[in-house]
Parts: sequence; C-alpha cells; structure tokens
Amino acid sequence: MLLCLSVFFGSFAIHGNLSLYANLAGLLIVVAGTAGASLVSFQWERLRIVAKVLAASFRSLPRQPDEIIEILIDLSVKSRFEGVLALHKDEEETSILFLRQALGLLVDGFPGGQIREMLQTEMVFFKSRREECEQVLRVIADYCPAFGMAGSVVGLIGMLGGLGDTTVILSMIPIALTSTLYGIILANFVFLPFAARIRERTSRELLLQRIIIEGVVAIEGEVNPRILERRLKSFLTPAARSREMISMHKIQERFRARAKERLSAASQERRLPSAGE
Repeated sequence: MLLCLSVFFGSFAIHGNLSLYANLAGLLIVVAGTAGASLVSFQWERLRIVAKVLAASFRSLPRQPDEIIEILIDLSVKSRFEGVLALHKDEEETSILFLRQALGLLVDGFPGGQIREMLQTEMVFFKSRREECEQVLRVIADYCPAFGMAGSVVGLIGMLGGLGDTTVILSMIPIALTSTLYGIILANFVFLPFAARIRERTSRELLLQRIIIEGVVAIEGEVNPRILERRLKSFLTPAARSREMISMHKIQERFRARAKERLSAASQERRLPSAGE
C-alpha cells in the first residue's frame, strides 16, 4: 500500500513540482460539497455506522475457514463425549459472536431446523446491513467527480470574468484543473476501494457463517465428526483441503483423558473418610 501510494503521488513530480497540484480552493469545493451532499442524503447515524464498519475491517482480520472448521469439529467431539450441555463453557469463552449465538441456541435445546432458520435470518439482515454500508460509500464516490466538475466550472467562470487580466486567469486555472483531479482521486482511490473492501469482508464473513450453521446443525443431529469434517471441507478450496484439518485421534484421547481424571477424582472422594468417621 505504501509503495503504491509513493509511486502514485511520486509520478506527479516527474514532469513538474508537486506544489502545482496543490490548490486549497479546489480541494475545499470537492470535500465540502461531497460532505454536504452526503449529510443531505444520509442520516448522521448511518454515516457513523459506515465509519465504524470500515474501521473494523482494517482493525481486525476475520478467522480463516479452516480455523472455524477445526473449532466445530472439536466441539462435535466434545458434545459426543460430554454432552451438548458441556458446550456452555465454550459458548462463554468463544470470541466469535455468530458462533457464540449458534452455540447458545444449541445449548438451549432448539432443534436443528429452528437453529438453521434463526441463524439464516441473522445472516440475511447482516448481509443487508453491510450492503447498505457499501451503497453509502458508492453514492459518496459518485458525488466526488460531480463536485470536481463543479470546481472546474467555478474556475472557468473566474477565467472568463478575468479576460484581459493575466493575473486573474492564472489564479483561476489551478482551480479549474485540480478540482476535477481531486474528485477523481477521492472517488477511485478512497471511497470505491473502501466499498469494495466492505463487500469483500462481508463475503468472507458470510462464508464463515454458512460453515458455522452447517457445523452447529450437524452437532445437534449428532453427525459423526469425521463425516462433519468432510462436509465442512466442501466449503474450502482444493488447496485448503489438501492438508489435514484436525487429528481426530488426538481429540478423542484428550477427552478420554479428561473423563479418566474426573473418574479418578470421584473415586478418591469416595475413599476419603467423612468428618463423622
């Protein structure tokens, strides 16, 4: 990103001074005009939500699909050894909101059909909210070139009004030319890429949500963990499927060890004499 920015803005200086492209009046026309049109078009709360979604897309990275599949298979094995209610602890500890919601429905005893229906409804409205954020950025991107042209018209009017006065004409030429440049850069280098980033992030999160739905419904239906692994791998690319997702033997041994520890602790308690004895 830094390399692209350096080359992009450095190319302006190849055939001239960078100060030639700096014009405060043209920048104010584009920025203030775009901001004003955005505030007229959208409520302030909507713009604030878009800013939060955009900041979150840069601040944190979503989990990889293979990581989610590994978690779900681990939970599947745990539910077979310790029961569904044992997943309550995982519901509280997991940092993935959608997975925590799905586990909450599973622990509460909802059947698989209802779990799928409720989670799919959540997915639909999640996608709708994200599409609204993307649309806001695309609308703002449409405003930028328009106000760039408005700045150019302002500059041309000033040039026509100053015919015969070279000083006035020279002062208006930068406004006429740089305004269009600012509008194009803001639209195609800022707002449209931001909208594309939200769309790409949304697609990744929707994929994770589909995997979680299939995994949790399969856990509720007590599907064999190995079958579940094969089913969830169908969401991955062939390259991601090539490596082993999880060692079922290791997971089973871990849960058997836990069960043995509990049995050993219980037997020791029975052997200890009571206070009355």
